Amino acid sequence: MLAMGLSWPAQTGAQTVGELKQELDAMKRQMRQMQEMLERQERLIEKLEARPAATGATAAPPKPTATAAPATALDRALEEARASAPPPAAGPTTPGTSPGPAIASTPLGATGANLRLIDLAMDTMVAVGASTATDEELGQLQGGGHDPNRRGFTLQQAELSLSGAVDPYFTGEAHIVFTPDAVELEEAFATTQALPYGLQIQAGQFLTDFGRINPTHPHQWPWIDQPVVNSRFFGPDGLRNPGVRLGWLAPLPWFSQVHLGAQNAGGETAVSFLGDTGGGHDHAHGDAEVDDEPTTVGLRPAFGRDVSDLGDLLYLTRWENAFTLTDSTTALLGGSALFGPNDSGPTGRTTIYGGDLTVKWLPSSNFRGWPYVTWQSEVMARNFKANAVHDPHEDLDLPPATLDDWGFYSQLLWGFHYGWATGVRFEYATGSGPSVGGRQNDPNRADRLRVSPLLTWNPTEFSRLRLQYNYDHADWLSDPDQSTVWLGLEILFGQHPAHRY
Repeated sequence: MLAMGLSWPAQTGAQTVGELKQELDAMKRQMRQMQEMLERQERLIEKLEARPAATGATAAPPKPTATAAPATALDRALEEARASAPPPAAGPTTPGTSPGPAIASTPLGATGANLRLIDLAMDTMVAVGASTATDEELGQLQGGGHDPNRRGFTLQQAELSLSGAVDPYFTGEAHIVFTPDAVELEEAFATTQALPYGLQIQAGQFLTDFGRINPTHPHQWPWIDQPVVNSRFFGPDGLRNPGVRLGWLAPLPWFSQVHLGAQNAGGETAVSFLGDTGGGHDHAHGDAEVDDEPTTVGLRPAFGRDVSDLGDLLYLTRWENAFTLTDSTTALLGGSALFGPNDSGPTGRTTIYGGDLTVKWLPSSNFRGWPYVTWQSEVMARNFKANAVHDPHEDLDLPPATLDDWGFYSQLLWGFHYGWATGVRFEYATGSGPSVGGRQNDPNRADRLRVSPLLTWNPTEFSRLRLQYNYDHADWLSDPDQSTVWLGLEILFGQHPAHRY
């Protein structure tokens, strides 16, 4: 063989020797590239092996076992997700959408936009306003707990949000709200990521998934304040409590999702159920005095009902469907219902039901989410069956009653130029059935109308200025017609998950 190899070039001539030299040079280049690749792989292995020491871990390296430890499984999932993720696209973004990966955050592949190890954000909202109403009247007109509610300056809230991947099977979120008077844990919950058949479970404390406004936070609202009907049915801070929620993504040609949930029915965040509407406050209206006593809907005395069985929980059902109407227009249609006990007596029950419709126009030629048009409306009704009440201390004797209330809002927002938007919101709320002292004197049940034009400027995705005018008509005021102007500033530090549709 060697003799044949040495003699073969001489037999093929000088041209063949040149070709062999070229092939030899090519083989040398390939060997150098392979050597460089091996060196890179060795450096990567050294870095991965040194990771526990770099993060300050003191435990010994885990021994190989048939079942991997959670940290090892997470690392493997991250590596697989990175390998399968497509390169980032320079597509348009929408208002409030994260501009890119955050420090100490790791996306989990193309379908895991919300799966990040650590996302931290602080959102602060402050407003200044002037009104023809007094501060006491403004406190009744602005029913939301984070609404600006006095003339002059109001710090609406500063919200610290934490979200990220717990492991390959759960994500977690926590939202802590700071106000000048209190610190409260608004939400803290875990969500599954690996259930089959389109199922997802959420457990912890969370905002109830009813309609469009209640599941969202104040910084996600286009307007500065909460709609009137939401304040009446779900209280100042929205309906939220500990519980569990099951979501199912139906296998249909369009987006269709069903939610079923169960939560505690008590506490100050469940005013239509076992929570009171104003314990410790003065709710004197008309001839009846109900001072410093917990009250429920209609200013009826709260019974102080305990939870004794599953029938004393609050139950939710919601079904929402999204449709593509045209290449630039989509719609979301939803229906929600809540069932639970109320605090008017041992057998009082409340039902709240509603429908919502959101239509969005966003052309494919948009620049970072502009221009756009969004029309969103919600209508909801409450049926409150109250027990008879006899209170010898207050000399109060109330027969059983059914209190029916309903209301709606409809808002139109037009993003007419990059960073700029204008819109108007119309609201109306009314009811039937007596309140203590008369429904016309009950700020939470009297007829109410509000019209709110709005002008918004987003200098960047992390700041927003809003100028809002409110015309209010409320019969319980000395002058039923009131005008208020708010100027609000919102700033965001850090990373925040993408907003809901």
